Amino acid sequence: MPATKFICPNGTRIPIEDCLKFCPQKERCLFLPTLRAIAISVDRGIKEPTVTELISGVRETYLKKTTEYAVVPQSVLYALHGQAVHTIHEGFTQGDILSEIRLKDKITSGKFDLYGKILDEEEGVLGDLKVTSSFKLMKALGIYKVRVATGGIYKTGLKKGQMKYHNELRYDGVKHVLDWGIQLNYYRMLLEKEGFEVQRMFIQAMCRDNNLRIAAERGIDQSVYIIPIKKIGNHWMERYFTKKAALLQSAMQMKKLPPICSSKERWHDRKCLDYCDAGENCPYGQRVRLAKEKQVS
Repeated sequence: MPATKFICPNGTRIPIEDCLKFCPQKERCLFLPTLRAIAISVDRGIKEPTVTELISGVRETYLKKTTEYAVVPQSVLYALHGQAVHTIHEGFTQGDILSEIRLKDKITSGKFDLYGKILDEEEGVLGDLKVTSSFKLMKALGIYKVRVATGGIYKTGLKKGQMKYHNELRYDGVKHVLDWGIQLNYYRMLLEKEGFEVQRMFIQAMCRDNNLRIAAERGIDQSVYIIPIKKIGNHWMERYFTKKAALLQSAMQMKKLPPICSSKERWHDRKCLDYCDAGENCPYGQRVRLAKEKQVS
């Protein structure tokens, strides 16, 4: 089920329908049209599990489909940015280009962004649009920081006598694009099942904080990057999605909470703390948040 409540700036919760009809506060936290757009964005009306839902943790997807949860409207704005980018592109796909078509098979369904002559004259190029952070882009491009000795020594203070260091960027790291790769490769498989050959795959990633100093410190000096995605074997892909779809279907039928999401799916608990909308309905998420509250207090 979709999100049913908004969380107001003062922490109170209000059913989304009630919020759109009348704001109990002195004034709204966002313009009414913005809140209406957010309300629609959190309810896509798709019953079967989608590609992106199956890439997420099974427990997270299960809780989002079976429990009521609340969202902070401001936290959903980034998703609206992404939808706006998709809408803009969809209006300029004349010629040998397909866009925003939902395909499905016996396992799942997915809507690819762009397919066709989107980079050059080669047909069969599959593209996906992302609006993401400089941190995510830094990881995706294989950029990382290393501490390098400057040769200097601290003359005074608590570090007197210690070596001075500064951070330097390296560009030869592991490119963390697995989730993007899995998503795009399943779109590739769905297209190929319909008779459309996919020659190459790319992500066009827009950095939402590229004008901030932190982005430059992470080596991100462009607003948009085009990132090639490699092919993942169909056999592995089918096993991955078949297993996750089966786990979700079993949990839904038995109405039984699935196992805790993997450490990678939880972003090593960072997602549980701040980014999982269903975290308040998850026993593990509740424990993680409670432990953090105790540390702060």
